[in-house]
Amino acid sequence: MQVQQWNLKETAQWLKQCEDAYILIHQSPDGDCVGAGYALAEMLHQMGKRASVHCNDPIPKRYQFMLPQAQEPEESFAPKCIIAVDVADPKLLGSRIQAQFGEKVDLCIDHHISNVAYSQYRLLNGAASATCEILYALAQYLPVTITDFMATCLYTGIATDTGCFQYDNVSAETHRTVAALMDLCPDVRYSQINRRMFAVKSFGRLQLEQLLIDHMEQYLGGKCILICVTQEFLRKFQVDEAELEGIAGLPLQVEGAEVGITMKEKESGKFRVSMRSADRVNVSAICQTLGGGGHVKAAGCLVTGTAAEARQKLLKAVSEGLEQV
Repeated sequence: MQVQQWNLKETAQWLKQCEDAYILIHQSPDGDCVGAGYALAEMLHQMGKRASVHCNDPIPKRYQFMLPQAQEPEESFAPKCIIAVDVADPKLLGSRIQAQFGEKVDLCIDHHISNVAYSQYRLLNGAASATCEILYALAQYLPVTITDFMATCLYTGIATDTGCFQYDNVSAETHRTVAALMDLCPDVRYSQINRRMFAVKSFGRLQLEQLLIDHMEQYLGGKCILICVTQEFLRKFQVDEAELEGIAGLPLQVEGAEVGITMKEKESGKFRVSMRSADRVNVSAICQTLGGGGHVKAAGCLVTGTAAEARQKLLKAVSEGLEQV
């Protein structure tokens, strides 16, 4: 497919003319895709357009504060345009949404350098910390007002994708965007968003972290730390899969770790992998060799086989990646 790369102004012109939009976000939704999806829907609503957000999976409880508090049920309608936000590859939409809309995406708004160019039009900025950062910039070209609701969504997306502003993807533009949101919407409790996203954990989640730390595995001279969560693990320790969200950063807390791997068995013989880099290792390149991708410091892929086979594939790819540094 020949994809037309657009700038902010061109994208805004198209959004002004589009009608009845379905906004698609990726499966296993995170703060950035949820925030981007609902912020964009609000922008379209302000312009008098119908828009709804669609996800293959339920929105996790921790992100449900970003869902619109509408008094009436959302109107049902057939889409005339399809927009994907924060989705680098249609495979990431999930089986149901991909089958319905994967080949029908008109516009993709994204910040992943691994974006596979599957839409007719694309607004891609790989330098942006989050898709929500791009959406704030896009709003400057639209006849919309940044509301407290939109600021909450955009701030949450940026904060979560930057690890509360500690990752290398944070730029001066990131800080300018957040400062602008705070100036425009001073009543939003930004510190409480940070507390909710990064500080407060359920007692069960803290017990889970202790359990995962006890089961960490060390490889490649301590440069690679791996956590493997099988279905048997979940059953044995009575762990709710929803509690696993956000554990990808745990392995990099180990001193000397250069690559952290978290393997989650989604179904028998299929592991969804989250890979993180502490500094110089390009985990996006590593995951691309396994059919995935993402950011230089945060990427993912799907690996099949038994836990031992999946682990072997991953360690071989990481070993080769470490040699490139």
